[in-house]
Amino acid sequence: MNPFSLLKPINYFCPKSTIVLVAENKIYQPEYLLQQAKKNHDSTKKYLLKLKNKNPRNLDGLFHQLHSQVFKKTNCLHCANCCKSLGPRITSKDRERISKALRMKESDFIDTYLKLDEDHDYVFKTMPCPFLASDNYCLVYENRPKACREYPHTDAPKMIKHLTLALKNSETCPAVFLILEELKLMLPLGKK
Repeated sequence: MNPFSLLKPINYFCPKSTIVLVAENKIYQPEYLLQQAKKNHDSTKKYLLKLKNKNPRNLDGLFHQLHSQVFKKTNCLHCANCCKSLGPRITSKDRERISKALRMKESDFIDTYLKLDEDHDYVFKTMPCPFLASDNYCLVYENRPKACREYPHTDAPKMIKHLTLALKNSETCPAVFLILEELKLMLPLGKK
């Protein structure tokens, strides 16, 4: 039986009743998401460059509205692509907080879980994240790193500065992909 024959569509509503239908079970597949993000990459990149040049005053409001709408219908536990493929920077406050929650000395936490990357930042030694459970729950969720709490950054202030990051994150996070696709529909920029 074809697993995609029973897909349930998700309706994402924009002002003026614009609807984007996405197959829920399919968008959470990393391969499908990457395929769709790559397929749209050039047009999305051009769109975001135009958007940056226009710098609309309501951009933060639009991103925050879309972030809220999309995450109301997105279950991160179906996906966890970010936890499986992105290595967050672990700050000193993160190390202190997580090691305390694990009842470990900070030095033991560093030795067990972390390494220094090429930028001399601490990151996890292994990916997927060592705290990602088999059901995609985070074992240190209440104490997770700042980078994880803020991901995918689509509700950050001054989104005009984060457009390149949003494009990159659209290859990992279904929500970012959907936010950017909805943004193109809500704020068309023409063919110039």
